[in-house]
Amino acid sequence: MDTNELKFLLKLLGCADYRATLSANIFSSFKGKDKICRDLGDRELVDYSREIAAVKILPPGRALLQEPTKVAIADKELKLLEKISKASGKVTPSEITSPKAAERDAILKSLSDRGLIEAELKIKKSKAEVWLTERGIEYLRDDYSPNKGSNPVISLELLSNYLRFLRKTLRDKPEPVSPSPVVTIINLTDEEILQTIQKLDRELGTDNYLPIFHLRQKLQPPLSREELDKALYRLEESDQIELSKLAEPGDYTPEQVEAGIPQFSGGSLFFITTI
Repeated sequence: MDTNELKFLLKLLGCADYRATLSANIFSSFKGKDKICRDLGDRELVDYSREIAAVKILPPGRALLQEPTKVAIADKELKLLEKISKASGKVTPSEITSPKAAERDAILKSLSDRGLIEAELKIKKSKAEVWLTERGIEYLRDDYSPNKGSNPVISLELLSNYLRFLRKTLRDKPEPVSPSPVVTIINLTDEEILQTIQKLDRELGTDNYLPIFHLRQKLQPPLSREELDKALYRLEESDQIELSKLAEPGDYTPEQVEAGIPQFSGGSLFFITTI
């Protein structure tokens, strides 16, 4: 790990939940911070907000266009797939003028998730966030060792960030326990998550407009943030819930707003409505 990468990670350790916007002042002194972010992301030490840079149709997508009635697909998805198929190579989202950006990006993500198109992702241009992954936490806590002969100049501020991080993570690190003959594995089903949403809505009186941060407080742990996000997407795809954006972020704390699900087109999905 080179000095700039190390300093980047140590800057991140000084942020709440080890998460910050890439445009924050703490990163202003870094030249090529996008490359640093990508390189650390390739090693799974950090993750960051992404957006679709280009797409191209895949063989399953072309096959679907030949026999569209054989697979359930919405008209808007089919029309967008046809537009992509007419290009000789990759297509950038900006070349697709209809539908509007937010809806377009959602459709592109759906087509990509279903293996009909290949989506090339890049760091989000606007309001991109970067955060330390579980692998990053483990690496800095358990594995990091300065290279022999290296002599990076680390400020007292960055050293303080690292010391606070070590004290917290080592204190919170669970002690190893002897294997038990009986092991209970918590594995929440999508149906149980849906029931939890409905129960929280009744208890909190949110009128079928439950902010996601309430569900995170209830289910993280045992679920990770990524696992819960994927479960919510599955429930939405099966038409059991709807996810909607927050119009007035000033009504909530920054931490509550950050609990939403960031979108390619900007903003975050914030409310859950059961159908």
